Amino acid sequence: MDSSITTNPPSAAYQDKSDGPTSSHLEHHQLYESDAVIEDNLRSTRLGRYGNFVQPYVAEFSGTMLLVIFGIGANCQVSLSNNQNVSAASKGGYTSVGFGFAVGISLGVWVSASRSGGHINPAVTIALATFRKFPWRMVPGYIFSQLLGGFIGAALIYANYYHAINIFEGGSGVRTLLTAGNFGTYPLDYMTNASAFFSEFLGTALLVFIVFAATDPRNAIPSAAIPFILFTVLLGIALCLGMETGFAVNPARDLGPRLLTSIVGYGGAVYSFRHQYWLWGGILAPILGGVTGACFYDILFIDSGRFRNVLDRKEAAVRSGNGKSAV
Repeated sequence: MDSSITTNPPSAAYQDKSDGPTSSHLEHHQLYESDAVIEDNLRSTRLGRYGNFVQPYVAEFSGTMLLVIFGIGANCQVSLSNNQNVSAASKGGYTSVGFGFAVGISLGVWVSASRSGGHINPAVTIALATFRKFPWRMVPGYIFSQLLGGFIGAALIYANYYHAINIFEGGSGVRTLLTAGNFGTYPLDYMTNASAFFSEFLGTALLVFIVFAATDPRNAIPSAAIPFILFTVLLGIALCLGMETGFAVNPARDLGPRLLTSIVGYGGAVYSFRHQYWLWGGILAPILGGVTGACFYDILFIDSGRFRNVLDRKEAAVRSGNGKSAV
């Protein structure tokens, strides 16, 4: 076979033939192949960048959805099964609800932690942005993803228990706060507004306090253990503090499902309850509690050596006579 038809430069004899591969013809193919490779690399890079941008938000959505599916699923199963027309025997009790939410938070964090940090809670996201330099520019996207995850998780559970809810309520399409409480949180009648606020504030403060302790590098807790730690703390909050308000301790876990209930027939009552409890009890109390718990952790466990070094540098600056801090 004539070597002139390889990818090597053509011989002089071939250059005069119209059907022979000229230098410009070969260069065209080489350049085309090079451009194609570059274009493929650019596409993969763009796709990679897009994926890297989207992944944290998808992870927060997925983690919050899992939390709501298991937690609210337990709520519905325990509550609805108390009606003999729904189930011949009750399927669990309040302890089951606590375990349901504990399983939900552990699985949600386990799934999302490597991509987003596993916040799955606006109160945690805001606390980390305030005290741990989590980028504020990402906070709105995280919170939106968490709310959407809560909404979709509640929608899946509503679809799963749709017929049981109809039987419990006494008719198709009948929707009251009797079953709305399986999705959003509603304090018991004897609770004052101040007491309900304090209960949610305290529960979230404890949750975020433990989150900060579990993720503090100085405590050297393996990342694989964090979902189990969160399982323990949320189970403790549920079993020890959750009776009075339903332990939202997470605005996305409360508002996402509440939005769903208002759409599927429960109406405005889910918002007007207790003078907009959804706002001050389900959102403001957890956010303020989370920030307080984070602040309390830093006050108690601040790096005393680092703080001492800061004071020493300030003192040295004053002694040098320049009157400026060295920090």
